[in-house]
Amino acid sequence: MYTLSNRLRLFSIICMVVGAVGLMAGFATSPDSIEDVKQQLASHDDHGGGHAEVKTHDDNSHDAKEEHGGDAHYEHILHQLQNKPWASLYIAAFFFFMIALGVLAFYAIQFAAQAGWSPVLFRVMEAITAYLVPGGIIMFVILALSGFHINHLFVWADPEVVKHDELIQGKSGWLNGTGFIIRALIFLGGWILYRHFAVKFSRKQDEEPTGNKWYKKSFKISAGFLVFFIYTESMMSWDWIMSFDPHWFSTLFGWYVFASLFVSGITVIALMTIYLKSKGYLEFVNNSHIHDLAKFMFGISIFWTYLWFSQFMLIWYSNIPEEVTYFITRIEDYKLPFFGMLVMNFIFPLLVLMNSDFKRINWFVVMAGVIILCGHYIDIFNMVMPATVGESWFIGLSEISAVLLFLGLFLFIVFRALTKAPLLAKGNPYIEESKHYHY
Repeated sequence: MYTLSNRLRLFSIICMVVGAVGLMAGFATSPDSIEDVKQQLASHDDHGGGHAEVKTHDDNSHDAKEEHGGDAHYEHILHQLQNKPWASLYIAAFFFFMIALGVLAFYAIQFAAQAGWSPVLFRVMEAITAYLVPGGIIMFVILALSGFHINHLFVWADPEVVKHDELIQGKSGWLNGTGFIIRALIFLGGWILYRHFAVKFSRKQDEEPTGNKWYKKSFKISAGFLVFFIYTESMMSWDWIMSFDPHWFSTLFGWYVFASLFVSGITVIALMTIYLKSKGYLEFVNNSHIHDLAKFMFGISIFWTYLWFSQFMLIWYSNIPEEVTYFITRIEDYKLPFFGMLVMNFIFPLLVLMNSDFKRINWFVVMAGVIILCGHYIDIFNMVMPATVGESWFIGLSEISAVLLFLGLFLFIVFRALTKAPLLAKGNPYIEESKHYHY
């Protein structure tokens, strides 16, 4: 049995406390008025400028602009800066939730495929998916606040915006607060329900290792869940991410988000497995298991790149104003995170994990895994921030605090769940094959 160390428990609690305090400070220091915005911008200018500095187009008409259009411009920046801590909270909450969701999909695939190499990793996967419940509740609360316009993250939730936007009016049958929340309940309920029964059957199988009754039930519900998942994951990506830009859409977007959550989940499985082995646990996991996890990290990173390029190339080449604006905004205002994400999610994994021997070296896999996770966090950042904060973005207290808060919560929930059952799913019919797996 795994025992949660005091050091890890303390570290996770410190992360949560520091993150919560920092995030509250981020909300408290967001501007309340246009005058606050002008003071903040002046402070940025005094320190060498920043992403939120005011752009004047005609110095000769400066006074007229201040009188007639200046307040509207500052009001726009005010809304962006007020959105900033909310967007930071949303990005971090979604990122850690999507890791657990990616692991859940990978876990179901192992059962549906009757994979023989992976059962020694099932307890690690089950522990990571324990975050689905608290993470899902947090996501639902944030989505409810956003969908009913308590905050200003989703422009389609603002009646004043919808009133003057015919395109959003045409999508209001789908993009409305009630439907948005009902769909979120269906998504979260289905995912958490599958996780509940999958773990229950896994424990039952341990209690009755001579028969395969519970394993067969796990196989059936996993196959059914994957059908449910592939539809709901796509709709989730439209609702929770793509609708930040309601004028834009991509038919590849569901797959694109899936690739991101899938590779992030597999990466966390690898990192947790290596960590536990370094502490003397999981003695039945060998280098071949780590090698296969690293192969998935490499392969899904390439798959993610293929989807990213397919989406970007077709939109950029066709150069339709309604579509290409999505990428122009990100290239012009988010140049460093936009291109940095490509290096971290494609070039780095390609160079580090292409060699088969490197996939068996733990510190290589850890280094690649940390970069991949950071890269996919930035990917979510790039999808959310331009639509909610625009050119007023910068990495500050809210962004760092939100990551610390959810990192601490994730570590605490996952490693605590790891203590609830033996680390070996001994009743699984493929467990001996998995223990002696070599590639």
